[in-house]
Amino acid sequence: MAASFGRGAMTNHWKDFKNSDMFLVVGANPAEAHPCGWRWAYRARDERGAKIIHVDPRYTRTSATADVYAPIRAGTDVAFFNGLINYVLDNELYHEEYVRQHTNASFIVAESFSFDEGVFSGYDEAVRGYDTSTWDYEYEKAAAEAGEDSTGDERPPATGSGESAVDPRGFVRTDDTLQDPRSVFQLLKEHVSRYTPEVVSEITGIPEEKFLEIAELWGSTGAPDRVGAMVYAVGLTHHVTGLQMIRSLGMLQLLLGNVGRTGGGVNAERGHANIQGNTDNAISWEILPGYLGIPRPGMETLDDYIEQVPAKQLAMNSLNFFGSRYRDFLVSLQKAFFGDAATEANDWAYDWIPKPAENSSWLTAHNEALQNRLQGLIAFGFHNPAVGPDTNRVLQSLSNLKWLVAMDPLPTAASEFWRAPGVEPDQVDTEVFFLPCTHWIEKDGAFTNSGRWAQWKWKALEPEGEIKDDHWVLAQLYLGLRDLYEEEDGAFPDPILGLAWPYSDPGHPPLEELAKEMNGRNIETGEQLSTFADLKSDGTTLSGNWIYAGSWTEEGNQMARRNNDDPTGMGFHHEWAWSWPLNRRVLYNRASADENGRPWDPRRPGIQWNGSLWVGDVPDFPPDEAPDVGTGAFIMTGEGVGRLFAPGGLTNDGPFPEHYEPTEAPVENAVPQGRREHPTAFFYDGARESFAPAGGDFPYVATTYRITEHEHYVTQHVPYLVETQPDFFVELDPDLAAEKGIANGSQVRVRSMRGEVEGVAMVTKRMRPLRLGRSKIVHQIGIPVHWSYVGGKARAKSNANLLTPYIGDSNVRTPEFKGFLVDIEAV
Repeated sequence: MAASFGRGAMTNHWKDFKNSDMFLVVGANPAEAHPCGWRWAYRARDERGAKIIHVDPRYTRTSATADVYAPIRAGTDVAFFNGLINYVLDNELYHEEYVRQHTNASFIVAESFSFDEGVFSGYDEAVRGYDTSTWDYEYEKAAAEAGEDSTGDERPPATGSGESAVDPRGFVRTDDTLQDPRSVFQLLKEHVSRYTPEVVSEITGIPEEKFLEIAELWGSTGAPDRVGAMVYAVGLTHHVTGLQMIRSLGMLQLLLGNVGRTGGGVNAERGHANIQGNTDNAISWEILPGYLGIPRPGMETLDDYIEQVPAKQLAMNSLNFFGSRYRDFLVSLQKAFFGDAATEANDWAYDWIPKPAENSSWLTAHNEALQNRLQGLIAFGFHNPAVGPDTNRVLQSLSNLKWLVAMDPLPTAASEFWRAPGVEPDQVDTEVFFLPCTHWIEKDGAFTNSGRWAQWKWKALEPEGEIKDDHWVLAQLYLGLRDLYEEEDGAFPDPILGLAWPYSDPGHPPLEELAKEMNGRNIETGEQLSTFADLKSDGTTLSGNWIYAGSWTEEGNQMARRNNDDPTGMGFHHEWAWSWPLNRRVLYNRASADENGRPWDPRRPGIQWNGSLWVGDVPDFPPDEAPDVGTGAFIMTGEGVGRLFAPGGLTNDGPFPEHYEPTEAPVENAVPQGRREHPTAFFYDGARESFAPAGGDFPYVATTYRITEHEHYVTQHVPYLVETQPDFFVELDPDLAAEKGIANGSQVRVRSMRGEVEGVAMVTKRMRPLRLGRSKIVHQIGIPVHWSYVGGKARAKSNANLLTPYIGDSNVRTPEFKGFLVDIEAV
């Protein structure tokens, strides 16, 4: 989503579903996985007559409540979305005024960009990667001077800290007619024209007439008085093509004018209660808190970093807020990290930020352990790497460690990996430390839900015995390391000794103090900040995460608010908890109104201009800035608009989405001028030999999923939930069961190139054979992920990820959990 809109997060929120006319749910099963939030979709269905469309490999409870259901072959969603884009463009169903005003459709693409035979320009087969600099725009050579003028009188300067926010090449050339053959609009039309309904059906297995029914329904949301909400979850993200799947659905929503609008948006359903909060605070290796980029080698100074990482202003109407304020946010973060030790004289301790030369994802970490290049690992916060992709490979990597620390409320497969089936404990030299830590019900703190609402909670139970909070353990670890560095010096002690630790209880920092630090304060006055607009790069402010500025102000803990009033009637509830940024409930909400500030649909205004102020939701720009200033709705992009074309540096695998077959697939790629294998998927040492070829001994497509009764692996310790779903099982269709002699309720064995599992056969019409083209029949097998050798009714020999491949996408190394090849047989 960041490549399309400027940042990655659910654009709307759960209660906003009540305002929708239609839902397209792909790669998600909200009726089972998110039943409390999904009730608002039922409200829209019952009160507004909203339609629900569900596309998924399995017929689920969401399918049962949908108006239209279509089965799809796992891993082919890009073809499905590109087909919808093609249908919308061919039939002129796009919201033309919105597309002109709020997307880069009119931008002219440089002659250096091209696409041929399934790959984009700049591809190097030898390194399996792109020179993404060829994916660029054409620039007005003389526009830089005009750009300086444009940022003064019409709006506040687009420079947060003195550096020029305008691209030195000037602004991008545009064609408002959208007819230039090098315009984004025309290049997109050409790119997706290959995805005809017939081709989409042959790739996905969705019958052509069903695809056309969905395309017509979803295309109807392109009218100004209609709006549709796109809903997805890890069924899309857990692919090596996951980024492009999300890109394609985001582009579709931009074309239909559904982004920034009440009842619309691109809505990512997070898998746990605080996944959004984890991501916001840099749980992912490639970012710093608040989605600031991690520096790379060669960025020797803060000036180098600011020159290379933030976006530059590319259009006259672009506020480029993020790019122009990057230095303010980074310096304020450094002041939160290092306090008085971060000064202008030492470049705000910029040298102390890690600058990794290579990927640092958990797939890479386990690969390093497998190659004996990693000595130890700390796993906590329900991180359970021992049930990762190609579990046998992961178990070997854990066995190669010298030590492993597992911090969790209850034993996990990681803490018990030395007792896994097939592992001989006396052959494992890894020293394992299990530190029992509090469950979230045993501590205060905040959860940030899928819709970005940060809600403070209070502990329900006191922890028993010597169980400690995670942050107690981390504090003790830090204080011990600091003492060692003070006593024994050591390599590069500065970041450890310089770390600010100003808490009233250094050994167990109060969560309230951590939350206040995350919000930020004025160092000179000591006052809590109410907005990130007050953050500065001169060392006078600190903030542990700029997007959380406003969450704990001088007025108190905004996340703890519980006023349920909703004067707008749109479900904003601005005094219930707090949502980032600045309590805004719908991102990019300027796009909910036309160029004059009038809502596209007066019945469902997001924000609207009343003659002196923008009213409704919290606007994405100064509330008194008149519509005729023309500020772009997408303030986090250099373009000021949503991106149908993603220029170089935003993705590693293409500026437009393109369908590639999963690494393990039963067929060749049916897209004309396509390529079978993903050109940039990352292959780890020795893993490629474990991938099954098409036409081999593994003819069936398998996919993994979660069920209502369990929360990932954690609830295998909850007897009542174990009773409701006690046994590992496998779902398959009746035709395949008959062909293989498998009876419902019998034991089956499922094998892949990497491992095998055994479980109970559930023969069900929820899994359906798919016809690809005129003659190819493909069967799919569904395997839930919740079981392992820890907890449960009995120690299960099986976990689904014994079967999955060890491969990562080229952007952040997301594994391929959702589409791979297996065989199945009766036991």
